[in-house]
Amino acid sequence: MIALIQRVTQAHVEVAGEVVGRIGLGLLALVAVQPDDGERQTRRMLERLLGYRVFADETGRMNRSLTDIGGGLLLVSQFTLAADTRSGLRPSFTSAAPPEHGRHWFERLAELARATHAPVETGRFGAHMQVHLINDGPVTFWLETH
Repeated sequence: MIALIQRVTQAHVEVAGEVVGRIGLGLLALVAVQPDDGERQTRRMLERLLGYRVFADETGRMNRSLTDIGGGLLLVSQFTLAADTRSGLRPSFTSAAPPEHGRHWFERLAELARATHAPVETGRFGAHMQVHLINDGPVTFWLETH
């Protein structure tokens, strides 16, 4: 599983002009599921999303996690993160999970997140989405679980 996380002051996702997910201060996580991903990778990704220290402490150092600050988590499926871009001028998506596998594990990630943290919002799997964010810093990290 791959997640591109961005520390945000606010973010929201629209589908056909309707806001389907919105957070204030927190993390926007663009998530790609890979063919071999399962429960172990999903739980590890959630652990990293909630515990990764990207928020400033009282001295200004990135030493606080999403859990520490009680911030929002906005999960957005983005299979293109799994693209193979090593050659040519067109990405290959053979390293991305098939849609039903991707949907299952993305939804499982959201389910586990909601069981242990609030607020958790999501985009709409497989939909054409517009993602709006204010990246704070900017702070952006690439996380992988395999």
